[in-house]
Amino acid sequence: MTSQDRRYQEALDYIYSFVDQEKLAPDKYVPTRFDLENMKTLLSMVGDPHRRLRAIHVAGTKGKGSTCAMTASVLQAAGYRVGLFTQPHLHTFRERIRINDRLMTEEQMIAALDGLKPFIQQLPDPSTFEIMTALAFQHFAEQKVDLAVVETGLGGRLDTTNVIEPLVAVITSISYDHTYILGDTLEEIASEKAGIIKEGRPVVCSPQMAAAERVIANVCHKKRSPLIRVGRDWLWQPGEANMEGQSFEARCGIPDPGGLIEGQRSRDFWIPLLGRYQLVNATTAIATIDQLCRQEIGISLEHVAEGLRRVKWPGRLEILTREPLLVMDGAHNVDSVQRLMGALRQYLAFDDLILVVGFSLDKDITAIMRELTSHAEEVIVTQADHPRAGEPAVIVERTEPSETPLTIVSDPASALWRALELADKEDLVCVTGSLHLVGDARAAWLEAQGQEFERDPAF
Repeated sequence: MTSQDRRYQEALDYIYSFVDQEKLAPDKYVPTRFDLENMKTLLSMVGDPHRRLRAIHVAGTKGKGSTCAMTASVLQAAGYRVGLFTQPHLHTFRERIRINDRLMTEEQMIAALDGLKPFIQQLPDPSTFEIMTALAFQHFAEQKVDLAVVETGLGGRLDTTNVIEPLVAVITSISYDHTYILGDTLEEIASEKAGIIKEGRPVVCSPQMAAAERVIANVCHKKRSPLIRVGRDWLWQPGEANMEGQSFEARCGIPDPGGLIEGQRSRDFWIPLLGRYQLVNATTAIATIDQLCRQEIGISLEHVAEGLRRVKWPGRLEILTREPLLVMDGAHNVDSVQRLMGALRQYLAFDDLILVVGFSLDKDITAIMRELTSHAEEVIVTQADHPRAGEPAVIVERTEPSETPLTIVSDPASALWRALELADKEDLVCVTGSLHLVGDARAAWLEAQGQEFERDPAF
């Protein structure tokens, strides 16, 4: 291990040494601990870098990462210097903080963290997310990004990112997840997500179930924030699709001039991502870009088309090989798993489906496994190298009896090779259940193919 490697490992160890909601088991969460005071104090001590950012803030249960990636790609295509803050990561922490597709370097992260440490030590009970967020905002400010696309981590109202005053707030599809923190009803969860809405700032909202939409609309009304609904103000129509991607038509129904597509005209676009839900995410990104245009940020339809065409978002219905088909997707709750199963049958031709799965124990494992076993010929249950990953035996115990065989394989790499050995050329192997599992399996696959990629020495 080189001196640089050692310093980087020490930086990671320091960041993860604090309270990390991403790694704790559900029963160890303390909802009363969630507030923004530490975040505000830390940022104040380093000069409030977040106040120098023109940001787009994205919350939601599903699709927020994809929407962030597409929005950032379009802005980059328009010639802007764009910061992108997302979570979680697949292979390296530095994926979370990038500018124009370039990851924050190890040297930059070490230097930034060294500068933050004296201030972190003054905080009562700092958290990993607070440190991550401060690193991102400070890096973006120091690198003088033109725009920053910021994804929330957990919820919205009390998420560490919710100190920014965004140009546009975006709320993607809301469903049941993290209920032990966000609430047991859609209304409660939507209320937390809607906490990113700021006074008078426009809100772009993906299609929602009625209960969630009512909450968002009420918050917008109280805060006098214009609400732009995808599915009403912006519409989309699917086009042709193959394993490389899919085309679609987007149309704006907002009558007032000044936006991206005026007068209810439509335009055709193409994205290298599969799944009908990605068309919703892409249309949400376009509607967000439209709101930026209305704030005199110069972006053309050609920039939108180019940015969408170039977007990269690995680990989301990603096809790694074709004989047999190998697909990896981070679906992690009932709704996203249902969408994944539908997308596999819609876009891909195969005989048998062999699944490699693993979940955090806070998920509705019984319902998820009921969905998966109804589609698969065999399910291999494994465990990601992550503190919240559920033990395979517990997952099997929570699975209702079915005719689909369940096999336990202890680690993701071995589980992947087992699945590929079972598969014929016409079959499909799909790894799913969490992005942590996808990250482990994807790393094993890339290493076996001799492909270079950046990876942290340990989580």
